[in-house]
Amino acid sequence: MNDAAPAETLRRTLADVLDGLPPRQAAQAVDRLIATYRGATPTDAPILRDRADVAAYAAYRMPATFEAVRAALAAFADTVPGWAPERHTDLGGGTGAATWAAAATWDGAREVTVLDWAEPALALGRELAAAHPALRNTRWQRARLGAALTLDATDLITVSYVLNELTGADRAALVDAAAAAARAVVIVEAGTPDGYARVIEARARLLDAGFRIAAPCPHGDTCPIVPGEDWCHFSARVSRSSLHRQVKGGSLAYEDEKFSYVAATRLPAGPAPARVVRKPQIRKGQVLLDLCETEPALRRVTVTKRHGDLYKAARDAAWGDAWPPAHAEEP
Repeated sequence: MNDAAPAETLRRTLADVLDGLPPRQAAQAVDRLIATYRGATPTDAPILRDRADVAAYAAYRMPATFEAVRAALAAFADTVPGWAPERHTDLGGGTGAATWAAAATWDGAREVTVLDWAEPALALGRELAAAHPALRNTRWQRARLGAALTLDATDLITVSYVLNELTGADRAALVDAAAAAARAVVIVEAGTPDGYARVIEARARLLDAGFRIAAPCPHGDTCPIVPGEDWCHFSARVSRSSLHRQVKGGSLAYEDEKFSYVAATRLPAGPAPARVVRKPQIRKGQVLLDLCETEPALRRVTVTKRHGDLYKAARDAAWGDAWPPAHAEEP
């Protein structure tokens, strides 16, 4: 995998496309988009209406979407070593963040199709994709997501930050259509209780369709997290451009994107024996890891200096990592 080049190319290309966009205008558009996403009920009308909306979205959301999807795809790729999709369909892909994430996960070109109802988003996505050799031949196609959706057979389908915009019936229809068309489906939603609930709902439908869970869960049983008490989510570090900082009103050079996801497949897959589901707590001489395990169950383990190399691995472990490392044994 070569994940550095696409990420840097996307940052540069976004900067070039957005160069000259007045930060105040972008900030006003972002405020309107936030209000729309948070307060609106699902609708057939595109949320991204014109070039100004799409440019604001690209500055505000595309870097975070890219990093979240890249993290989810990397976790999935670890369970199917040696496999790479030859065909990738991105549902509701807008400006194409998930296609960039796939290019950062697997080397080489593939047949890519992005389906979205917002023509301005597709236009900007096409413009951005021209900067990456693996994405230049991407098909950008206008399509409604819902009960009427029909999909060609493909290897990988990604659905990122889309389910929240659909009615319950359309969410179910989209997941069922993806399951019928793809060998692998990766769904990413916001790392909130509602986002997690949508992922769990989709996870159940994928299992019913005969898929196996590859990530993040080490199992295909019921999630051991009690709804209403907690939710499963992870974090991805996002680098901020100067325009990004101006639009979002922040001063830090980075932010952390919280997301929930599920990766399911018909391929032979080797899920992690356990996964770190909270930020590791590093204390003097020990590391506390909260793990989701194969049973399924949640368990906290304490790794101390007496565990040698495993302790060093625990100190380097990140939220969302598989555990234990392939070269080590669990305490």
